[in-house]
Amino acid sequence: MAKKRKKRELVLPADLKREVVIKDENAETNPKWGYPPERRPIELHLQFGVINLDKPPGPTSHEVVAWIKKLLNLQKAGHGGTLDPKVTGVLPVALERATRVVQALLPAGKEYIALMHLHGSVSEDKIRAVMREFEGEIIQRPPLRSAVKRRLRTRKVYYIEVLEIDGKDVLFRVGVEAGTYIRSLIHHMGLALGVGAHMAELRRSRSGPFREDETLVSLHDLIDAYHFWKDDGIESYFRNSIQPMEKAVEHLPKVWIRDSAVAAVTHGADLAVPGIVRLHKGIKPGDLIAIMTLKDELVALGKAKMSTQEMLTKAKGIAVDVEKVFMPRDWYPKMW
Repeated sequence: MAKKRKKRELVLPADLKREVVIKDENAETNPKWGYPPERRPIELHLQFGVINLDKPPGPTSHEVVAWIKKLLNLQKAGHGGTLDPKVTGVLPVALERATRVVQALLPAGKEYIALMHLHGSVSEDKIRAVMREFEGEIIQRPPLRSAVKRRLRTRKVYYIEVLEIDGKDVLFRVGVEAGTYIRSLIHHMGLALGVGAHMAELRRSRSGPFREDETLVSLHDLIDAYHFWKDDGIESYFRNSIQPMEKAVEHLPKVWIRDSAVAAVTHGADLAVPGIVRLHKGIKPGDLIAIMTLKDELVALGKAKMSTQEMLTKAKGIAVDVEKVFMPRDWYPKMW
C-alpha cells in the first residue's frame, strides 16, 4: 500500500500576506485627478500595461518582445526574466511607459514545472530524499551560454515538489529565487543521485504575481484581440489581454500617499513622512517600496529609508528614496 504523503504549502516571496496600517483615516482622493487602473482609457491602458504572455517554444525572449513591439506598433517593451528558446510559459512583457516595472519582479520569485531525465535507475524514495536536500540556499555558476558573468553566486530554492516519477523520468515543481538556473539545478541533483541527469523539458508556471490563470495569453490571442480593437472597434478582448502595471507590484510592500504629495514625487522629490496616509506593516530600511495613490495607482518605486514604525511616529523626514517614477507629471496638480 502506497504511503500517503503530507501536502505541503508551496510559497514564494510574492505570496507573503501584508497587513495595512492607517496613519490618517480622514484622507480622501479627488476623483477628478488620475486614472484608476481599472478605468484607464484603452490607449493609456496600453501605455501603462503588462502582458502575461504564454511564451511559445522556439523564439528567444528577446525575439518575442520584438514581435510584440512590431505587432502592437510600440516604441518600448521589456520582459521580466529570460526564458531559453525551448522553454515555454509565463513571460511578463511590460509595455511603453511601464517597461521599467519589470525590476519589481526580481524579489518575487519564480516557479517552474520541469522534467528531469535520470541517466540510471534510482529508487523513488532516494529521488525524493535527495531532491529535498536541494531546498534552501544553493551555490550556482551561470552556464556557458548565459548573458551574465560566470561567477559563483548563491540562490534560494523555496520548494521542490515531485509530481510524478516514471522510471528514469521525474516531473517536479520548483519555486526559486530569480536568476536560478534550473538546468544547472537538475545537473547537480543528478550528480547527487549518483547517476547523472539532464533537463528534458521546462515550463515557467509563475513569475511573481503572474501565473497560469485567466490573464495568461498567447501571441495568437493577443494579435486577434488587437485587430478586434483596431479593425472592429471592440476593445474588451484587447483590454483583457493586458494587465495594469500595478499587477507587477502586487507583492511589494506599499505606502499610499495624499493627492497633494503625488505631483511632488512625479517631479523628482523623495517621499517625505507627511505625505503618507497608510502603509504596510513590516517595512524595513532598504526594502523596495511601491508608492501608490489612494486610487491604487502606481506612482513610483523607491527604497525605504525608514521602518513602518518610524513612518508612523515621525513628524518629518524622508521615508522613501524615489528611484523610478511611472506616473506622468500632469495626472495630479502641483500643490506647492
